[in-house]
This record gives sequence, structure tokens and C-alpha cells, in this order.
Amino acid sequence: MQQTLPSATRIRDTLVRSPGLAAALALAIGGIVGAATAFGPLYAVAGLLGLAVGYVMLVSVEAGLIAVFAIATLIPFGTLPFKAIITPNFLTLALLGLSVVWVLRLLARSDSYELRISPLGLPLLGFLGLTLFSLVLGAGGLPDTQTLHNYAKFVLGVLLFFSVLNTVRSREQARLAMRALIICGGIAAGTALILYVLNDTLALNLLVALSRIGYPSAGRVLRYVEDDPDGLERAIGLSVDPNSFGGMLALVSVLGAAQLMARRPVLPRGLLTCIVGLMGLALLLTFSRAALFGLIIAAAYLATVRYRRLWWVMIAAGTLGGLVLFGLGIADDFTERVVSGVQFEDQAQQMRLAEYQNAVAIIERYPAFGIGFGQAPDIDLTAGVSSIYLAIGQRVGLVGLGAFLALLAAWFVITLRRLPGLDDERISWVLGCQAAIVAALAVGLADHYFFNIEFSHMVALFWGTIGLGVAISDVPAAEPLPQGAWIVAEGAVSE
Repeated sequence: MQQTLPSATRIRDTLVRSPGLAAALALAIGGIVGAATAFGPLYAVAGLLGLAVGYVMLVSVEAGLIAVFAIATLIPFGTLPFKAIITPNFLTLALLGLSVVWVLRLLARSDSYELRISPLGLPLLGFLGLTLFSLVLGAGGLPDTQTLHNYAKFVLGVLLFFSVLNTVRSREQARLAMRALIICGGIAAGTALILYVLNDTLALNLLVALSRIGYPSAGRVLRYVEDDPDGLERAIGLSVDPNSFGGMLALVSVLGAAQLMARRPVLPRGLLTCIVGLMGLALLLTFSRAALFGLIIAAAYLATVRYRRLWWVMIAAGTLGGLVLFGLGIADDFTERVVSGVQFEDQAQQMRLAEYQNAVAIIERYPAFGIGFGQAPDIDLTAGVSSIYLAIGQRVGLVGLGAFLALLAAWFVITLRRLPGLDDERISWVLGCQAAIVAALAVGLADHYFFNIEFSHMVALFWGTIGLGVAISDVPAAEPLPQGAWIVAEGAVSE
């Protein structure tokens, strides 16, 4: 296992070999002292903590990957508390830091650290090229600054595919990545549940306090069904939007569910049960019908492909979820919301139908390469639609939509073909990644967050999971069992 935390000797040697880094650290420390003088000790403490985290990321790809997963799930819209031309968010800095570290490692150890691209690498770069072409074409050659900023974050999210592929090179690194993503999802769900049970005034004050780091300070901070403050509150955690939060939980929950069924889960089974239960309950309380649908479809995929007993787990989880909703006194409202959504009777679904019609009209007028990532060029049309497929169609055209679907089909074919050559542990990891993407694609029928330049954390989770599936299928087949690994009795859960 590679060393994750740097030793004092390693830090000293790094500084000696890198005078530029030492100078940067000196400037950073000076800046922190200045911040303490100008803004107060709280900013200084936060700065020191950020400096420590940043340095660990710069010497450890594992720490960088964990930081990306943690930010994407826990505090996706957090930004620096000051502006330097632009205000970079934490996720952008983490993605850049991770990319820089593995690229520098590749350059420094070219004899033992080969570049990994995978058969999907060049097609994925081609897809990004299509998005760039549509961006420039739709903006008439000059996109506005905000669109360029959001597009850059979108590109960094997609490029996490390569970072994961070149970071996860061993079985232990794969375990670490799986553990980090599942635990971070559990913490995010726990945070959402705590905010949900607090009274609205206290929860509002806590969320507004985050305005110093880029979160909203007014408007729709707490979220309710149909935007009715007297109606059902929706769980949002620190994700601002309940639908995107539900989509994130659907993706990560399925990874945890796959490990619950595995012979050798990456975490103790009792802990996994608690984490998956927390994520499932938080997902229900988002009242996101698309997220619930995605979770059910993905769990059914796992149950059909390998883990037959998951059907019984789904029935038990559904029964328990119903009892919890009855206990909270919202079972009737929840059922009514689901039924009205299926029948397209409520206001939200009617708006979705209007968006779909508008998106189809845009695709009919601009079928090849779409309208890019800005506003619609025609006054009678409006850009934006709650469907990942229609969103890609109107933004990048049918060419881009075809490329996206072909990429995903190729990924499923590649990972499915590699399954027979994998052991049970790696099979559970790859199937978990597949089911997570199934969840995202099912959610994408009625939501657009996995392809939205304003939600780069969802883009990063999507393509990071795809990269994780490819990386896991490439890790060494023969490796001794690590000390303290969690093993369950033969035949206990898997068929």
C-alpha cells in the first residue's frame, strides 16, 4: 500500500528539492497572517486548515481523490471566502490539484508509472471536443465569462475519469476509493437528516451562515414541495437543490447496496447497513421522484445480474421506508406526490412537459450541434430542460447525444466483458459502479444534473464512477488478503 500521509522527512525533502514550493508556502503563510489581521482569527484557522489539506493533496493522489469525493458529496458549492478575479470553488481546486499530482508523478516516474487512457479515453476527449465546438458555435465565437467559467468546471468534472484511472492502480487503492465514496455519501445523508429534524428557523440560520463560502443567503434556502412553506419540507443537506441531492444519494446508495451483497464488503456489514439506511431515508425525504425511480431501477439491475437476494432486501427496505413515512405522518402526502408525478398531474410535472416540448423544438431547429451552453438563440425558445438526454440534444445536438450514448454503451460492454476474469471482490465493485451509472441514467430521464455546467460536482461523480469501474477491472488479480479485511461466511449473501 502506498503511503498516504507524508512523514516529516518526506515533507522536508520535498521542500528542499522544490524551492518554488517552499516560496509558495511562505507566501501562503504570509497571506494567512494578513487574513488574520484583516478578517479575524476564524479565517486564519480556516486558512491553516486549508493549507494543510492542500499540501497533503499535493503529495498524495489518494488524499486528493478522497478530497474530491468528500467535496462533491458534502459541500459541493463551497468556494473560497474571497475573490481573486474569479472565485474558485473547493471542488475546482481539488480537481486541479489531483490532476496536477498524477501528471507530475507520471512525468517524474515515466519508467514505472505509465499513462492510462483506456479504450474510452480518446472517444471521451472527442465528446469533450464536440461540447467545446457547440459552446463556441452557439455563442457566435465568444461565450460570456460566466458560461466559460461554468464550462471549465464541467470539463474538469469530466476529466476526473482520467484522474481516477491514473490514481486507482492497486486493489487497496480501489478499496480506499470505494470506502471514501460510500462513507462521504453516508455523512452527507446524516447531515441532511439533522437539518431536516431541526426547526426551520435554526436550520435556515445554519445554512445561511454558509453564505461566506458561496452558499445562498436569501431566497429558496430551505426547500419545500411545490415551494409551499406550509407543505412538506425536502431534505437538501448542503447541496442547495433537493433533486440533485437525491440523484447523488441514488448513485452512492447503489454502491453501498452492492457491497451489502458482496462476500467481502469494503466496510463492516453493520456499518454499511447503517450508511445505506441513512442514504435511503434521506433520499425518500428529498421527495425526488426521479431519484427514487433511479434507485429502484439500479437495485433491480443488481438483483437481476447477480444478487438475487437483493429482491428481498428491496421489499424489506420498502416496507421499512413506508413505516418511517407513516411514523413521520407524511405517508399519504408522499404517496400522493408519487402518484401525481406518474400521472403528470402536478405543477412540477406540467412544467417538465413544457420543457420537453421546448427542448424538442430546439433540437428540430438545431439538430446537428445544438445551441451550446448559453441562452437559446431564438426569442420564442428557452434553454434548459429536466432530462439529461434532451439537455445533451439541445446543447450539443444529436451528434453529441449519439456520442454520449455510444460512450456509455462501450463502457458497459467493456466492463461486462471483463467480469468473467475478475474475482468476487472486484466483481462486486464493478457491478456497483455499473448499477450506480444505471441509477444516474434512470434519474436522467427526468433530471439534468449529471450534464449541467452549473452542477460540476454531479458531472464529476458521474464520470469519476465510470473511471472507477474501468480502473477496478484493471487492478492486479492476485494480491494477498490485507490484514483486517472484512470477510463473511461463504454463501451468506451472494448467489
